[in-house]
Amino acid sequence: MVDVSDKVRVLLLGSTGSIGTQALEVIRANPERFEVVGLASRGSQPDLFAQQIAATGVQHVAVSETAAADRLDTPAVLSGPGAVTELVRRCAADVVLNALVGSLGLDPTLAALEAGTRLALANKESLVAGGSLVTNAAAPGQIVPVDSEHSALAQCLRGGSPEEVARLVLTASGGPFRGWSADALTDVTPEQAYAHPTWSMGPMNTLNSATLVNKGLELIETHLLFGVDYDRIDVTVHPQSIVHSMVTFTDGSTLAQASPPDMKLPIALALGWPDRVPGAAAACDWT
Repeated sequence: MVDVSDKVRVLLLGSTGSIGTQALEVIRANPERFEVVGLASRGSQPDLFAQQIAATGVQHVAVSETAAADRLDTPAVLSGPGAVTELVRRCAADVVLNALVGSLGLDPTLAALEAGTRLALANKESLVAGGSLVTNAAAPGQIVPVDSEHSALAQCLRGGSPEEVARLVLTASGGPFRGWSADALTDVTPEQAYAHPTWSMGPMNTLNSATLVNKGLELIETHLLFGVDYDRIDVTVHPQSIVHSMVTFTDGSTLAQASPPDMKLPIALALGWPDRVPGAAAACDWT
């Protein structure tokens, strides 16, 4: 049984985005396990951010856009380009969930690692852009992935030692344009690109998934997170998005992680790592 007498203190970066809002839902559903101690946002949705601050009652707040800070009725708000990084340095937390979008997340990622805090990483761009700068700053196991594919790999890798791992297999849905001809792809619309068939994600991830750029970033992320050479990492198309990734071991066995496409599961696992959070998401129905 998990001892939840001490709540996990969560500093949430990118709270108004898709991952951030779902993380707050996970935390609200598990008040005995988690508490929010700080929130940060780029500032593009100041009204929603203000609602989140009021709902959580946090005193540690940062917003990247200075103009957005003027709309927040909070005594102490850090604002400006370096505000989120400064918040990470000031706010005592057990886990920093970096759900920022783009390279804006790099400095906060490094600050969390330098502070020795567990980093639940949804901001893959900071790892891809930072490369060895990030991996060298991290202690073993300090970075816990939030991406569903890498969360799946982390779970499957529990099934054997590093020496027993033969290959890692990432799955890809293929996006909304899977099977389209080259001629048909010349006339696609933004609305079609944003209509992902299986996942509900933020706009950047959704668009990058439609172009498969996201899978390229995830391939790099896999190499950096798990230290496996590129020639031992495969990508296979799985349109149903039920199997999120697989690990093949040297004895010929393959372990796969399967669940309906719901980001609350990898979010909850990253927040509670290495423990699972009961009821985080619906399970597959095998009947």
